[in-house]
Amino acid sequence: MDRGAHEGPVARPMTERDRAKRTARDEREERRRAGRSGFSNPANPRRSTLMTLVCALFAVYCLFPFVYLLVNATKTQADFTSTFGLGFGGSFALWDNLTMVFTYQDGIFGRWLLNTLLYVAVGAGGATLLAIMGGYALAKFRFPGRKAVFVVVIGAISVPGIALAVPQFLLFAKLGLTNTPWAMIIPSLISPFGLYLMWIFSEQAVPVELLEAARVDGAGEWRTFWKVSLPLLAPGIVTTALFTIVATWNNYFLPLIMLKDADWYPLTIGLNQWKDQASTAGGQAIQNLVITGSLVTIIPLVIAFLLLQRYWQSGLAAGAVKE
Repeated sequence: MDRGAHEGPVARPMTERDRAKRTARDEREERRRAGRSGFSNPANPRRSTLMTLVCALFAVYCLFPFVYLLVNATKTQADFTSTFGLGFGGSFALWDNLTMVFTYQDGIFGRWLLNTLLYVAVGAGGATLLAIMGGYALAKFRFPGRKAVFVVVIGAISVPGIALAVPQFLLFAKLGLTNTPWAMIIPSLISPFGLYLMWIFSEQAVPVELLEAARVDGAGEWRTFWKVSLPLLAPGIVTTALFTIVATWNNYFLPLIMLKDADWYPLTIGLNQWKDQASTAGGQAIQNLVITGSLVTIIPLVIAFLLLQRYWQSGLAAGAVKE
């Protein structure tokens, strides 16, 4: 008796034509579901007219101050006070304003820029490094008091930084560190949110099996951290770095109470001093220089975001695939 006669029909392998038909059928079903929901465009399930409008309004809201800076940085002081805020003046004075920004008051703006870069490089850079190492240790090592550290970190995040400014001033005054760069650098080294962020990210980004394999191969903890774990933490490191950089770059209240010497001012305090110059007796109004200086101030942050954006994109799919 033929053995094949008692067996069921053999499944025919799916051809490219069958796959194309199934894909087209799934797309039609998706369009019908999108049409019934009324939220997406039935012609393209991935496009939402409502969300497009919301995102467009949000983009206009975010870009409006930047456009205002770009337009008004091209005006002279006379045009700034006599023309519409979003309209150009009678002459294009951007290059003249840039020259005046870096030469006004013997080039003090350049000193403020270098001070800010110093505070960011040492303060924000140190805060990022400490957050990476602390977060990794809390995520991958078990030790007594770990839960207590977690409570302390969460509590530190909950306390606003402005509430600690006065106690910090009193402490630094006792130590004789006020009106020095250390009054800006040392407080910037502590980033509770950065520590918490790296703690959570290290839990998910670095598999325990990978660390065990490195240890079996004879790698020490330091080598495992620098050679194995650190490359996997790149998206979290970039995020933490940008948070600390922006926080230090835009810090205003702490240098306001810590620094008296204009030679140690960061850009935030220096530009505010220029802004208030017109309200002093015999002061000269230089709003055109304040606007141009503000434009120069945000350019490094914009460049940093654009250059580091690829590290975020590389980490978007991390953990998305179940193995």
